[in-house]
Amino acid sequence: MITAMAADTAPILVVDDDPKIVALVRMYLERELYAVVTAGDGRTALRLIEEAAPRLVVLDLMIPEVDGLAVIRRARELGDVPILVLSARGAVGDRILGLSEGADDYLPKPFSPAELVVRVRTILRRVEGRRGAVGPGVVLVVDDLVLDPARHAATVGGTPVTLSALELRLLTALLEADGRVLTRDRLLDAIHGEGEGDVTDRAIDQYVKRLREKLGDDPAEPRYVATVRGAGYRAAGPVTRRTG
Repeated sequence: MITAMAADTAPILVVDDDPKIVALVRMYLERELYAVVTAGDGRTALRLIEEAAPRLVVLDLMIPEVDGLAVIRRARELGDVPILVLSARGAVGDRILGLSEGADDYLPKPFSPAELVVRVRTILRRVEGRRGAVGPGVVLVVDDLVLDPARHAATVGGTPVTLSALELRLLTALLEADGRVLTRDRLLDAIHGEGEGDVTDRAIDQYVKRLREKLGDDPAEPRYVATVRGAGYRAAGPVTRRTG
């Protein structure tokens, strides 16, 4: 059910099969005047992602019907809604997997509701604030890759490529640097925000690997993203800006 306090605002979708956690998260979000819609299983969550067009999803991974990782993958096919994973699977490997699948942030259980609210606010400020950062109608081009940061869209050879919000931020940071090498720490700051140091900088290698796979980029002969051994990553060729 969507609250009526902000009917003209896209809601935050909270997905968890534990009613107590749903009620707790909802209470804290509503205190901040966010509209909230909830789901107790993955199938309902996917329906609401399509029907309610939430501005952000708070998602447990261990949910019935459709598991959380499958929800993330399907959500990424549908669009770039930000996803904050809230899960008892808090090991580093689990966090890397969730983020690599397309989540924007990962908060292990047990959690502080106040911290969750801060993370939600940070994600929304970062994601919504970046829209239009390069300027509407301005695209970044390297080889046959065209990135439109304002529209959160990318094409390779004219064919649209489905990227997660995290992957789009990663690619935008690399192309905006225009050939300058970005360290893993710098890229983590670009995609997660400063001060979120609970994710190892080596996770960037997994993000880049997944990005390359989606772009069809060969790391041995890169056209879009090049590795600078011992330093980080950079755009593989000259980056131009043009009106899209």
